[in-house]
Amino acid sequence: MHFCKAWCYWSCVPLSEGWASLHGINAVDMGKIIYCHRTIMISGKTAGEIFEQIRLAVQSGALHANDTLPPVRELATTLDVNRNTVALAYKRLVAAGIAESKGRNGTVIRSIAHDAPQEGTPPGLALTDLAGGNPSTSLLPDIRKVLGRVSATPRLYGEPPVEAALEEYGRAWLGQDIDTGFALTLSNGAVDGVERILSSHLIKGDRVAVEDPCFLSSINTLKNNRLVPVAVPMDEEGMCADALSGALARGVQAIIITPRAHNPTGWSLSAARAEHIRALLAQYPQVLVIIDDHFSLLSDNPYQHVIPQETQRWALIRSTSKFLGPDMRLAFIASDTDTAQRLALRLNAGSSWVSHILQDIVLASLQADNFDATIASTRETYRMRRETLVNLLKADGIPLSESHDGLNIWVPLPRESTPVVMALAKYGWLVREGEIFALKQVSHGIRITVSDMSGADATTFTKKLAQLLAPYFHSS
Repeated sequence: MHFCKAWCYWSCVPLSEGWASLHGINAVDMGKIIYCHRTIMISGKTAGEIFEQIRLAVQSGALHANDTLPPVRELATTLDVNRNTVALAYKRLVAAGIAESKGRNGTVIRSIAHDAPQEGTPPGLALTDLAGGNPSTSLLPDIRKVLGRVSATPRLYGEPPVEAALEEYGRAWLGQDIDTGFALTLSNGAVDGVERILSSHLIKGDRVAVEDPCFLSSINTLKNNRLVPVAVPMDEEGMCADALSGALARGVQAIIITPRAHNPTGWSLSAARAEHIRALLAQYPQVLVIIDDHFSLLSDNPYQHVIPQETQRWALIRSTSKFLGPDMRLAFIASDTDTAQRLALRLNAGSSWVSHILQDIVLASLQADNFDATIASTRETYRMRRETLVNLLKADGIPLSESHDGLNIWVPLPRESTPVVMALAKYGWLVREGEIFALKQVSHGIRITVSDMSGADATTFTKKLAQLLAPYFHSS
């Protein structure tokens, strides 16, 4: 990336008066040093003009992702303006998501993370999928059995956003774990709910405390909304309280907590850690607290409530996607009244309400005669599949945590996981590299989705994995 003074980037010849006139540059400005990049110029005199010229250059393709803008002092001198003018223009570019500050490395045009890691894997893979993080399709209910109970009455604009019977169910379910009054809202899944709540309360650049390693969708949600993740390390009992205390003291506007079946580690909050976190949050009642209890009914662990009564803005989210399927992504959101009202404005009729047909299907599924028995059976199946793989891995000398919940097993490694991931792919297995879940601290490891793993598959897989990991744990 290269800026030059009074020269066209492509031809490297002095700018002519005709060229300057064509681009609105007067004779006075021609006598000054002006930055020229490719076929566009930065020549503004106000922060607004500089901002608009750079934005236009990005929109036209003259400036590309990761291009570095001139240093503030240098551009200010060139344009004969105050440094604060350029600094303000750059600040607006950052706030608008057009550029990002790299500290001492300058200000660069922001790249859109089109290739950001996502959950799931594409269909038709030749490899056995142990990476997708999906529930087992064989354990999801057959919605054809409940469609006969779904209302055929069309719903129109102006209808209540939540079906009365579904709201009653949600209040009974979430209310048993909340010790105060609450409003109930629906969203199109937990990720949708988290994003809408953050967008309702926060502005670009606000800091949000999250677990490290972190759920991929949480990382992407924060980046897409230009919020700043503040990494809080965790152990087998949840977020580390001392690290969280420091993050709160340094000023975060929100916190997202996974109370159980954390992705990727499978760890859940202990009662003692939850009490400690609740006491910490009570000291910061202004911090927005979001609890993403995504695994809910399928978890082996009890729910540990961490929201103190002092907290002014909060939400507990429970999705149906893990036990009804990702395509049935409806989430119940219990929250304070102000948060619910903000959500209502973002989920208004005609733009993004949760489909009443989907609500009907979800309610019929939740009220099916065999629902409780099915959930209990599914929970036990996932537990047995996790336990089978964990026991096999431990028997082969692979050190693992004693705490596992959810759809995945986390295998920590002492160094980078790519060689193991690539080697497993050669033998026909696809797993997730742990490094993609990291924010600040190193997260060497692999995540193995056990949703569809039979005992025989687990045995074969473990033998090969143990061979590949032997040099990691038994090197001299």
